[in-house]
Amino acid sequence: MSKPKIALVIGSTRANRFADKPAEWFAKLAREHHDIEIEVVDLRDFPLPFFDEVSSSLYVPSKSEVAQRWQKKVASCDGFIFTAAEYSRGPTGVLKNALDYAYSEWNKKPAGFVGYGGVGGARAIEQLRLHAVELQMAPVRNAVHIVWADMAQVMNGSKKLEEFEHLNQAAKGLLNDITWWAKALKAAREADAVAEEVRAA
Repeated sequence: MSKPKIALVIGSTRANRFADKPAEWFAKLAREHHDIEIEVVDLRDFPLPFFDEVSSSLYVPSKSEVAQRWQKKVASCDGFIFTAAEYSRGPTGVLKNALDYAYSEWNKKPAGFVGYGGVGGARAIEQLRLHAVELQMAPVRNAVHIVWADMAQVMNGSKKLEEFEHLNQAAKGLLNDITWWAKALKAAREADAVAEEVRAA
């Protein structure tokens, strides 16, 4: 079995977003984890309109070319880690919209979160876990929570994320979870595909 491909999805598109810092830090750590392949996926590269399709792609193919390109990208991955900014006690609209623009492509794949904000993005992540379950994903227990006190030091240039040992430890826990679940679910999906071929023969 090939290495699971994990997408690190940057879940904010604001011009002055903080998301690039945790994405760069986490991607570096993930690339040291030799059991997975990591790809940074920036939602800026997929300028999805606010969801306006006839129905979910589960039922009707999307007409938007960007949506079709997004769905192919999601389908090509075996698991996902989302950077999760917290706005008004919830996730960004652009990330929720991106989740809504695919369905079967998310199924039976693990999801993890790197949150940041007043309480480390915890409230946004709790909501995203619920969305992940509805999309038939497997949200993992461990997450990274970058609280405002840590963010402030990074933003003013006095510290870098890699200098916070508690964040490094949290990232390792998340990577271990994602790796285990990605391997297990990839094997299960591949077994399902073989069984379906046998039934169809």
